[in-house]
Amino acid sequence: MAKYTLSLDEDFNFDLIGLCSHQGDYRVCWAINEKIDLKLRKSIEPFMVSGKKGTINSSHSLYEWEDENDNISYYFIQNKSQGKYLVPEKSQIDFFLVIREAGSVDLKNLLSQLKQIPCILTAFDFDPYELKSANKFIF
Repeated sequence: MAKYTLSLDEDFNFDLIGLCSHQGDYRVCWAINEKIDLKLRKSIEPFMVSGKKGTINSSHSLYEWEDENDNISYYFIQNKSQGKYLVPEKSQIDFFLVIREAGSVDLKNLLSQLKQIPCILTAFDFDPYELKSANKFIF
């Protein structure tokens, strides 16, 4: 009898920006909202990461906004929470800005604007395909 294997290719349809800051999540979100004119709001539910058996490994602060005019969703997620990282291979990153609908925002311009915010030390864009933990950002 033949044995068949199902393999799924992951399609990461989002842009990913890593932010470094010494400020808290609420302060960084407020600064982004003021400078870039986003409307990020704290989500009622935190961003949960579950293990193989369904147990919750960690929960991270989550802010979100859906731009209905351009049909783009923005998510601002804390990387480190209670000593655990959302993306352990990028432990130097404090926050991630996830932009659903990859390619719909001028990343170079957005990065430039983010770097001008005084409470943000630096900002990097990442290719989700290069991150081992990128599947955590699939909503």
